[in-house]
Amino acid sequence: MLLLPFHLGVAAQSVHQHVAESDSTCEEDELHVKLSEVVVNGVTGQSLLRESPLPFLVVSNKELTRSSSTNVIDAIARMPGISQLTTGSGISKPVIRGLGYNRVAVVNDGVRQEGQQWGDEHGIEIDAASVNSVEILKGPASLMYGSDAMAGVIVFRSSPTLPQGTMKANVQTEYQTNNGLFDYSLNFGGNKQGVVWNMRYSEKMAHAYKNKWDGRVPGSQFHERAANALVGLNKQWGFSHLTLGYYHLTPSIIEGERDEDTGELEASDDWKPKGYGKTTPFQQIHHYKAVLDNSFYVGDGGRLNAVVGYQQNRRQEFEEPDEAELDFMLHTMNYDVRYISGDFGGGWKVSTDVNGMWQQSLNKGEEALIPAYKLFDFGIFTTATRTWDRWNLSGGLRFDQRRLHSQGDEGEEEERFHDFKKNLNGLSGSIGTTYCASDNLHIRLNASRGFRAPNLSELGSNGVHEGSLRYEMGNDGLKPEYSWQIDFGIDYSSHIISAQLSLFANHIDNFIFLQRMTAAEEKALHESNEESVGYDGFRYTAGTARLWGGEASVVVHPFRKLHIENTFSYVATRLLHQGNDSRYLPYTPEPRWTMNVRCDLLRQCKHVAESYASIGLECHLEQDHVFTANDTETATPSYTLLNAAAGTDVLLHGKTLFSISLTANNLLNRAYQNHLSRLKYADVNNVTGRRGVFNMGRNFGIKVSVPIAL
Repeated sequence: MLLLPFHLGVAAQSVHQHVAESDSTCEEDELHVKLSEVVVNGVTGQSLLRESPLPFLVVSNKELTRSSSTNVIDAIARMPGISQLTTGSGISKPVIRGLGYNRVAVVNDGVRQEGQQWGDEHGIEIDAASVNSVEILKGPASLMYGSDAMAGVIVFRSSPTLPQGTMKANVQTEYQTNNGLFDYSLNFGGNKQGVVWNMRYSEKMAHAYKNKWDGRVPGSQFHERAANALVGLNKQWGFSHLTLGYYHLTPSIIEGERDEDTGELEASDDWKPKGYGKTTPFQQIHHYKAVLDNSFYVGDGGRLNAVVGYQQNRRQEFEEPDEAELDFMLHTMNYDVRYISGDFGGGWKVSTDVNGMWQQSLNKGEEALIPAYKLFDFGIFTTATRTWDRWNLSGGLRFDQRRLHSQGDEGEEEERFHDFKKNLNGLSGSIGTTYCASDNLHIRLNASRGFRAPNLSELGSNGVHEGSLRYEMGNDGLKPEYSWQIDFGIDYSSHIISAQLSLFANHIDNFIFLQRMTAAEEKALHESNEESVGYDGFRYTAGTARLWGGEASVVVHPFRKLHIENTFSYVATRLLHQGNDSRYLPYTPEPRWTMNVRCDLLRQCKHVAESYASIGLECHLEQDHVFTANDTETATPSYTLLNAAAGTDVLLHGKTLFSISLTANNLLNRAYQNHLSRLKYADVNNVTGRRGVFNMGRNFGIKVSVPIAL
């Protein structure tokens, strides 16, 4: 079992996912999965989804295939309560209910993904083609992961190992018209007498994207390569899997500078509007990973899981082609040992876990933004679950300790960082209950306490952040964040309608955020530090934050083949004891309403199957609750996007020859800026008066997947 709060079984689907059965006469018999029918494997054994007091989403492989995206976070950003902080089309960071950066834990291949996620322009180093499904826990998950999971967890799952005696291969490719995105992925896996393997190679490239107001956006091109392999044993005693992975991304950097006379975006001399090659400035990211995942059956229904992983992340930024200005090297060792009991007596199930990580970060470039450091995390927790009648009770406690040593550069010609040590402890926990009012109606309530230790960027940064175009100063006096969150939910599911309401309220002490310096502070910074001249100065500080809101979704099935889905997401934030210009948290997502109408045309005929067509609206409402102090953030007007999709499986002799899906995003070619787009704050166009760079315009996509059974 992998390390996450709720691991869905092979047959599990999301509440609104519909499992269809078909016959040879093209008639379909739609089976609407009810909440009570979904089986999950929780931290204390197998249970039903209705027994979970925590809100989470499941994005199925079918949903991922039917959508069009440019990176792995973009693929899930339309889900209720999920947003993305973007830098063009190639770099996205996940945001859950208004919280991002080191407050969202990302799990891939069974371990936490560690790639210096403190940076604004640092994306997630995961190959989207390798993701079979996604599980998203919305709310503090510090109980399971310790620090950095205060907002929730996103778990990217690869395909399960194949059944005994089978081998399969797959070839898939995609093309998008706006930025010329082209990708392909080759996959081969099998299972022979319990010896399992799975191998994949993927490549993706895109030139500069365009919109109707900016034209082509210089620096928005990128090139991605990824390879991974799994080999292991599946036996009666359990399993042992070794996964090796490599990810390489080369994104150019969008500077957003404009010609003062024409207002056009400036580009380097070697930039070509439809060229796929990198241009200066650019980043270079290499991510290596090795994970050994073991699970053993112990005693009567018990299980012992042991996972150890190593990751190496190297992130470089180049102003000139041959020499890196910034060069971060991060080494991470993850470990996790968990025992899950069978029936402990009286209907109780218990789980005990020890996990954490060791890290070392080095600066190998000419410049540095954060100091080199060493870190060691240790956490231990226990959870318990009991079910009786229509009630389920679950909860747990966790203790964390983080030791951090920031290495100064005393004695260097230019002293930038000083040496300091931190020993941070945290206690977190969760308790919740669910009530099954009927087979169709379920009510859940959960209270949790989260913990997050400040990262090195917040504690010790001192330098120009080229990707953010600002000078950042850390604060080594910052204390850990602590949160109290209450979650309440109601779920209803029937053959005609499925509805879900999730509400939350979150109080965070010592909330850490980046605030622009006052004019006097910036002047003093520029006078004492020549490097900071020409950049806005920002400093990390802390306050008390409150967040509340929720998500609502309703799926109506008026006919067998017609499905109408509406979702609404809302987050309100407040910084207490602040002035009017500082009372809202920076980068609070705008309210969002989406509607999608899908028609299942043909379930199965002689030559086609799983045929569908859909049309949808994304309505992003105005966001004027912004952090305006010192011109840190600006309001964003509302906008609506029209999208469409269609697809089918093509059959030959009753077997799938290939699957094809067509997508059209932003059909009306609307020029817009998402509120969480960092490019909003680039230069002003002196000709039009518009500030910043706009998001991608109209984009058509085509995906083709060819399965090969061996």
